[in-house]
Amino acid sequence: MARYTGPKTKISRRFGEPILGNGKWLDKNSNPPGMHGDKKKRKTLGEYALQLREKQKAKYTYGILEKQFRKTFEEASRRGGVTGENLIKLCEARLDNTVFRMGIAPSRPAARQLVSHKHIEVNGDVLNVPSYQMKAGDVITIKEGSKARTSITSMIGPKNPKFSWLDWNETEMKGTFITYPERESVPENIKEQLIVELYSK
Repeated sequence: MARYTGPKTKISRRFGEPILGNGKWLDKNSNPPGMHGDKKKRKTLGEYALQLREKQKAKYTYGILEKQFRKTFEEASRRGGVTGENLIKLCEARLDNTVFRMGIAPSRPAARQLVSHKHIEVNGDVLNVPSYQMKAGDVITIKEGSKARTSITSMIGPKNPKFSWLDWNETEMKGTFITYPERESVPENIKEQLIVELYSK
């Protein structure tokens, strides 16, 4: 199953944001990667570079590779409404991202692993497809045989109250995808309009 396996700290330093981890190294060295660090005079990014940078940031944030990200954008374009907002909603509705947002896993890569290793059920059926698109009313549970595993239960935390489009019962280990989130409710620092402009060229 394809996924990014390269250096995470370098990606976070490139964007100056902890998009692939807790960002603890950004406090130590927030300069862009490269042997000259902040001593090198860097060019002002042009329009295309800014658009490409924003697309790359979104891909790394949600753990999606190029081909799948383009398909997600095409699906967002077909739907009614604002394409950029649809794109963010589709990314947020991925199964691995939903597991992460509910607090079942501490990060998206950890959530992806839980899904891939068949620890997660959706509507009573085991799913191992991280890109599965959640629908309103879908119920997520941890597989019965996995509830006794300390390695899994130790990662579970309370749901962040900011994510009002999700419901998670920590005691029952059961959650519900209530609806697609509104763009202003999604905390990710992504300028989706730049991505739309890039793909519209």
